[in-house]
Amino acid sequence: MPSIEICRTHTKSMKEAKLAIDHVAERLAEKFSVECTWEGNTLHFQRMGVNGNIALSRGKVDVLVKLGFLLSALRSPIEAEIHRYIDRELGPEA
Repeated sequence: MPSIEICRTHTKSMKEAKLAIDHVAERLAEKFSVECTWEGNTLHFQRMGVNGNIALSRGKVDVLVKLGFLLSALRSPIEAEIHRYIDRELGPEA
């Protein structure tokens, strides 16, 4: 299963970072029809053909997306969208 892995640093507090990732999740849900749930500081998302998580820690965010066969052809545009959303919400990499 093809995957997307993104590791980024940020300068926000955990509360601000979680709110920012909530905004990322809203956009992902709108664009890719994923369902999102928080478990501690990790946001899990899924839909048929894709699942993954966004894990927050102090100063760091890790994104893991596993793509099914049909969505693997869209790996690059999906990764670009995720980078764009994270840049918009967390700012450029610290």
